[in-house]
Amino acid sequence: MRIIVCVKAVPGSTEVKMDPKTNTIIRDGGAAVINPFDAAALEVALRIKDERREQGLPCEVAVLSMGIPATEALLRDCIARGADRGLLLSDRAFAGADTLATTHALARGVEWLGVRDMVLCGKMAVDGDTAQIGPELAGALGMPCAAGVTELLEVDGRAVVARREVDGGEAVAELPLPAVLTVTKDVAHLRMASITGIRAAQAVDIPVLSAADVGADPSRIGLAGSPTQVVRSFVPERASEAVSIDGAAAEQADALAALLKEMGV
Repeated sequence: MRIIVCVKAVPGSTEVKMDPKTNTIIRDGGAAVINPFDAAALEVALRIKDERREQGLPCEVAVLSMGIPATEALLRDCIARGADRGLLLSDRAFAGADTLATTHALARGVEWLGVRDMVLCGKMAVDGDTAQIGPELAGALGMPCAAGVTELLEVDGRAVVARREVDGGEAVAELPLPAVLTVTKDVAHLRMASITGIRAAQAVDIPVLSAADVGADPSRIGLAGSPTQVVRSFVPERASEAVSIDGAAAEQADALAALLKEMGV
C-alpha cells in the first residue's frame, strides 16, 4: 500500500506579515510548523504503515507539500517521524495561490509520486480554515472522498471504512481505494521523532520540483490561476474609549438608545 500525505507549513505564531500588494501572507519560513490537522493525517498514515508491517505487508508513506524552499525542513521532520520519502513543490509561480490553484499543483505532485492507494489531508489549515483542498483534490484526481474523518475503522487493500463528521452527528462511510480522506485534528497525535529517525532523515533525498517539472499548467497556478483573491486586508482600528451610563434601568436604556443614535447605529 502506498499513502501520500499532503502537509502544509503554517505560521508558528499569530504574528504574521501580509504583503500589501498581493494581500497574501508573507511566508519567509520563520517559525513555521506543520499544520496541526496535517500532523494528525501523518500519524494516521504512520499507524496504517505500522499495522501493515506487523502483518508482513508492504506500506510506504510519502509526504507532499507546496511551499518555499525552507519547507524542505518540515518534510525532513516528517521523514524523521516515520515517513519514507518526500516531495516539495517550490516555484515563485505558485505564490498567491487560492485553494483551486493549490489543488492543481498538488494533483500534479501526486501524479509525479506515482501509484497510490490513499491520499490523506488535514481537514483544513489553521491559516485558512477553508477545508476545501481535500475534496477539491479528490475531484481533480477522480477519487472518492470522505471529509472530516474522526476514526479509521478498517483499512485493507481494497477499501477503507471511516467514521466521519456530518451535520448533527457522525456517520460511517466505506470507500473503495484509491480514495482521499481528510481528518480532524484530534483523530491522532503525531509521534515524536527518534534520534535514529532524525539521523536517517538527513540522508534522504527530497526532490524540489518547479511547476514545469511536474507539468503544471501556468494558467492554473499562483495568482493567475486563482479565481478567488483577497481584495484588501487590514488590521481593524480599536478604540479604547468607554462610556459609563449610570442611573435606573429605564434611564440607562434611554441614554444607551441616544448614544446608539448618535453613533448612527
